[in-house]
Amino acid sequence: MASTRAGVRRRGAATPYLFLTPYLLLFLVFALLPVVLGIWLSLHQWDFQLPNKPFVGVDNYRDLFDSSSVVYSFWWESLGATGIFTALSVPLLVVLPLGLAVLLNRAFPGRTFFRAVFFAPYVLGVAVIGLLWRFLLDANLGLVNRLLGLVGLPDTTAWVTDLPWAWVSLVGVTVWWTAGFNAVIYLAGLQDIPGELYEAAKVDGATAWQRFRHVTLPGLRPVLLFVITTTILASANLFGQSYLITQGAPGTSTRSVVWYIVEQGIAQNDAGRAAAMSITLTLMLAVVSIANFRIFRYRED
Repeated sequence: MASTRAGVRRRGAATPYLFLTPYLLLFLVFALLPVVLGIWLSLHQWDFQLPNKPFVGVDNYRDLFDSSSVVYSFWWESLGATGIFTALSVPLLVVLPLGLAVLLNRAFPGRTFFRAVFFAPYVLGVAVIGLLWRFLLDANLGLVNRLLGLVGLPDTTAWVTDLPWAWVSLVGVTVWWTAGFNAVIYLAGLQDIPGELYEAAKVDGATAWQRFRHVTLPGLRPVLLFVITTTILASANLFGQSYLITQGAPGTSTRSVVWYIVEQGIAQNDAGRAAAMSITLTLMLAVVSIANFRIFRYRED
């Protein structure tokens, strides 16, 4: 009898792992295994056209920090371009959706409609967004310059081929495209803040700004951490907008680091260096994410 109970307990203890097995298999095949393979590739001179893939150790990593390397300047230029885009887009994608969410959280006629309108661009793929705005921002035939000309503003701006307008275009399009997603995340967080806190603040004579500062922002602290971290990661992985809208112009000034990694791995057939770049970028973003968690870590007071 005791052995039967022990067997039942063992089967019961194994049940959660049985439910987790499909996910663990998917994680192993599509997440962990590619990471291990990427590390392995980064330690080799991996040219798909050559039969031999000699082991080079950390040479692919060393090349990224060696000024005499052929990839050094291109790597840091693309990394700098990605940094510029991230520095310009993240503050806008954190602050503007927050203001939008605060407005859309209020009760007014048509609130659901406006929520849908602001979120709608996010459901479009980057290929659609890129091709659409490449056409709209064309200096000669684009609708943007034509509309600016109708209201008496300069109508010959090179939105996708000149600086700083190329950055204005990339950041503007990205904000228009993804701000709705962050606003929805903020909305979910706002609805979790107890209304009694706002009522108590009003009774104490707090102004709208004071309620926002001392009630809304503390209540959104975990949400802010999520939004800031995911927005930084998404911005640092810029590829489609740069590839389709500005096409790296002028020159390679707006070529992102992910674009350069893809180019190095596919166009140049140098998967080893591309893997080393990918892992280096991953480690950089991991450091940034850890710093965000330390800065915005949530404590129960």
